[in-house]
Amino acid sequence: MMVLLREQFPINKLCEVLGVPRSSAYYEPRPSEDRSLLDALIEVAGQWPTYGYRRLTKQLQREGHAVNTKRVRRLMHELAIVGKAPEKKPRTTDSDHAYPRYPNLVEDLKVTRPDEVWVADITSIRLRKEFVYLAVLMDVFTRCIRGWHLGRGLDRELTLTALRRAYEQGRPEIHHSDQGVQ
Repeated sequence: MMVLLREQFPINKLCEVLGVPRSSAYYEPRPSEDRSLLDALIEVAGQWPTYGYRRLTKQLQREGHAVNTKRVRRLMHELAIVGKAPEKKPRTTDSDHAYPRYPNLVEDLKVTRPDEVWVADITSIRLRKEFVYLAVLMDVFTRCIRGWHLGRGLDRELTLTALRRAYEQGRPEIHHSDQGVQ
């Protein structure tokens, strides 16, 4: 109706009489969202569930979609897509055990030669859907890795395998660790 009256009357008078903002006279509805973009967003968000709108935008841009962060955030809101927080990094040290505790022999020690002190530790490595664990033995003087083992579980076999591998290269005078249960 406004289009027909536009030819006969000024726009500001029409909007005033009809009680609508002048900007609505110039409004043209946007074409519906590109279906391929929506499908790509759903697929990428499914592959990378911890990604938020910034990372999803970058991934979509890498795949050739012309999109900005505002649009991705709006589409995520419409589709109820929420990036979930990544899993907390698991604790690798459990010092609450019944095994004997040994005194710290390296607290004030000046290490002066190889194979005098080896230190051991475990760390977790995040993969896409799980964690793997790395046990390492290192010579303090040379900073060389003497033994290591990568495993899916945080059990004592992880550390024992790393220790066996290290023993193939020699034996330390002092083996130092955080004295966790492993």
